[in-house]
Amino acid sequence: MCTGKCSKFIGISLYPLALLSIICNIFLFFPDFQTTYSKEAAEGLYRLTDEIKYMGGVVGGGILVLIPAIHIHSTGSQGCCANRCGMFLSIIFAAVGVAGALYSGTIAVVGLIRGPVCSVEDGTWSRPFLNSTASYLGDSDLWDICKEPENIVEFNIGLSSALLVAACLELLLCGFQVLNGLFGCICGTCSHKEVA
Repeated sequence: MCTGKCSKFIGISLYPLALLSIICNIFLFFPDFQTTYSKEAAEGLYRLTDEIKYMGGVVGGGILVLIPAIHIHSTGSQGCCANRCGMFLSIIFAAVGVAGALYSGTIAVVGLIRGPVCSVEDGTWSRPFLNSTASYLGDSDLWDICKEPENIVEFNIGLSSALLVAACLELLLCGFQVLNGLFGCICGTCSHKEVA
């Protein structure tokens, strides 16, 4: 596969991953699919984790990957961008995508480790798994400590894991594009010349 076609494949593959990151991060603002907790958080009450507010999925895995994806995709198309200069620029854009994927993945990992904010038995809102000696990720019996929002632990694990998987795939694709762009910049892109 020539470097231009490879760039086009990578760019097209990054679009759904960026969209998935944005959607997952937005859903994390609405635990139990209700706006109540976001409204209460806006009023200053402790209802959402700090990791959600850092918007790793929207900014990192979304915007900082979507913009490079557009350029990487256009680099793979025939025309003004399918040349050595375009491949050089794709290296820079792919590096931005790597940074965005790392940001998104780091925020997702921290969110998974620290756990969700929830109401516990006495009605206080806290992160009950933050200082726990046992990992809540492997022991579903611990999840019952959260009373409200309903199924918040599963909600948090599912969406944060999806963000982490998307960030890892984005990281791999953008990292591969750095190498592909370097190869395309040095050797040139694939061009079919007619032989007379």
